[in-house]
Amino acid sequence: MEWDAWGLGEHRKQLSPQILGLLRAALGVDAEQTAPPSESDVTLRPSALTDAHRDALAWLLGADNVHTDDATRLRRAGGKSTPDLLRRKATEPQDAPDAVVMPASHDEVLALLEWCARTGVAVVPFGGGTSVVGGLDPVRGGFDAVLALDLRRLDALVDLDPVSGIAVLQAGLTGPQAEALLGAHGFSIGHFPQSFQFATIGGFAATRSSGQASAGYGRFDDMVQRLRVATPSGSLDLGRGPASAAGPDLRELFVGSEGTFGVITEVAVRVHPVPETTAYRAWSFPDFETGAAALRTVVQTGAAPTVMRLSDEAETGLNLALAGDIGGDSPAAGCLAITTVEGTAAHVRARSDEANELLAAAGGTDLGDAPALSWEHGRFDAPYQRDALLNAGAIVETLETATEWSNLSALRGAVTTALTESLAAQGTPPLVMCHISHTYATGASLYFTVVCAQTADPLAQWAAAKQAAGDAIVATGGTITHHHAVGRDHRPWMSAEIGDLGASVLRSVKDALDPSGILNPGKLIP
Repeated sequence: MEWDAWGLGEHRKQLSPQILGLLRAALGVDAEQTAPPSESDVTLRPSALTDAHRDALAWLLGADNVHTDDATRLRRAGGKSTPDLLRRKATEPQDAPDAVVMPASHDEVLALLEWCARTGVAVVPFGGGTSVVGGLDPVRGGFDAVLALDLRRLDALVDLDPVSGIAVLQAGLTGPQAEALLGAHGFSIGHFPQSFQFATIGGFAATRSSGQASAGYGRFDDMVQRLRVATPSGSLDLGRGPASAAGPDLRELFVGSEGTFGVITEVAVRVHPVPETTAYRAWSFPDFETGAAALRTVVQTGAAPTVMRLSDEAETGLNLALAGDIGGDSPAAGCLAITTVEGTAAHVRARSDEANELLAAAGGTDLGDAPALSWEHGRFDAPYQRDALLNAGAIVETLETATEWSNLSALRGAVTTALTESLAAQGTPPLVMCHISHTYATGASLYFTVVCAQTADPLAQWAAAKQAAGDAIVATGGTITHHHAVGRDHRPWMSAEIGDLGASVLRSVKDALDPSGILNPGKLIP
């Protein structure tokens, strides 16, 4: 990806005069589009690796797979959150890993970790670079140097069991690469988070990722059957059979561990045949509460589609203002819901009929398929729009949480209020939008998008708002993260999430697997 933005440079967006006018009128944004900074203007802190370090790494991995040039280091200097991109614009020297190393096998990863533990060099595992919670920050953690361990060379389909529906994939495969390899055999994972085009199989597992089709296929952690992990203390091969009663499931120590316990090198995942067909439908509900109740009815009835989402009034209204009439019988107000159902023709017909009947009975107005097709067409593009808004003087950031259905309204209200009051107190009243992106029998996730004018110090501005929102989430009974992971940004709330004893358990696991503490310092573990 680009060093200072999401995705590929040729897909950068420019805002239209209409959008710029809306930003000025509604939010007081400066709305003067600035040119992206030049990479040549960026100064990195010099690599701290010694000649002896470089020689040892070259011996382990080959000289061509050890990179200390600024261009390579800059592209592994962090993730793609709004604060990450704001920091890229800084003129003072920036933090970056001291080298980027690219092993090609599990054994090379294992040898590298053993060397780092002996030598006292920190390691940050790096997949697609899509973290938005500080999970890739090159934190040294008291060590003299830090490496970015780039897994891109681990890019093979190791095995496919078509009878059991299990594929073994190396961790460095991106979402599109994995789908292409499996698609050649007629299979798909069905995991499509917004980061899909760049994020990796190992990253999906290490962050407990949740894709847009989770209503139909589950979260990525639901799909994981087996894991192979390299740690400074040795290798682990975890998972046996479709289910087991052989004690606690040790896979759970690594799914969501964010590279703090070990480096995931292979993942065996559940796969399914490529769907024959997909049905698309959109619905309008008079308000968010009615729409949420409708989604709850569908999922608790067992009729959940493959994709099921609901935007609140603010998000629906903004999308209508930016895109114009979205087709069908779309009203000018209300809340937009999107559903898709995929599978065999018979399955799609039966499941669509059942879900549609329930949504209509719960107060939904059928808008046809056009809004759902439009959503799918642009579902990976929002970060490009975010970057254009940043360059026009707006703060645009997201955060997410989850809770039980009975607490959903209270949590949404608390987070919206916290964000609004914090940013308004700084002189930048925001637009706060929310949608339900993932549903369960017992609850749902809430995904918030915040837009406001930047102050002179946008990093401090967002930090205050994020603090207020995090405190509100914890106080109102939500999880501090549903699918973005913990990283550095959510670590301050982890003790509140799991308790002091839970934090002690994580530290004990860390001590057993990584006694020298080289793996991804400063992340996840309080």
